[in-house]
Amino acid sequence: MRLLSLGRPSAALSAERPTHARGGLSAGAFAVRLAGLVMVGATLGGCASWFDTNKEETVFPDVPAEQRYNEGLTLMAKEDYAEAIKRFEDVDRQHPYSEWARKALLMIAYVNYSMGKYDECVAAAKRYLALHPGSDDAAYASFLVASSYYDEIPDISRDQARTQRAMEALDEVVRKYPNTEYAVSAKKKLEVARDQLAGKEMMIGRYYLEQRNYAGAINRFKVVVTRYQTTRHVEEALYRLTEAYMALGVINEAQTSAAVLGYNFPDSSWYKDAYKLVQSRGVNPQLNEQSWIAKAFKGFSLG
Repeated sequence: MRLLSLGRPSAALSAERPTHARGGLSAGAFAVRLAGLVMVGATLGGCASWFDTNKEETVFPDVPAEQRYNEGLTLMAKEDYAEAIKRFEDVDRQHPYSEWARKALLMIAYVNYSMGKYDECVAAAKRYLALHPGSDDAAYASFLVASSYYDEIPDISRDQARTQRAMEALDEVVRKYPNTEYAVSAKKKLEVARDQLAGKEMMIGRYYLEQRNYAGAINRFKVVVTRYQTTRHVEEALYRLTEAYMALGVINEAQTSAAVLGYNFPDSSWYKDAYKLVQSRGVNPQLNEQSWIAKAFKGFSLG
């Protein structure tokens, strides 16, 4: 019998993840439902002392795995996560080759995630994947790894190595488990992570622009329009390219970036500014099909 079911959030047992403060962006709420928290098998009557969370945890070799596992579920439902983990760990230690140990290991990962102990969650989830790569819950274990990395994404002023790591893990969920609900959620998180990386490039590009390091600025904005075209930063990146190329006197590229901006975002305030900027040199936005900007957006409409 399958006791662990992962589906839509329930009002009673959901874990909402904190939002990220990334320039106004917020990650959507992360919620996982754990169904089937019904005691199965042996009765737990007369074992109240096992639930005394004031006592130091000990190992009971003679306790059936099913009972110990169900103790963990009960404690988890009461949000006594620390004690719940101890019960699941006991199942893992005392009955390592049982089906209950498999379930317990996944619960160890989930409960650690719920407590914000991301390193511990990743360790347990990766161990689960190593031991049970073909199980029905492998997709969820992989999603827990990716979500742990995702929740540790820093703000754009800091190094984005963690963001890159989160993207790789999320992409793995999408590739390996494309037809699952976790792939759907992973895709949404990927968009947020891409926006984060694009924001970092924009921040550096703006700094270079202020320092009149136009070549350096162009390289940063180029990353945004070639790698992160679906992010909210692409409009400004195209305008900044217009600005940088105008400053360098490369008018045809400035015209092209303004033209691409106008085609995809005709109502954008960035386009209005870009239009005024190129007209200040007596020219209009005009597409040069040989430009790298035109090639980057060929057949790709954002508007």
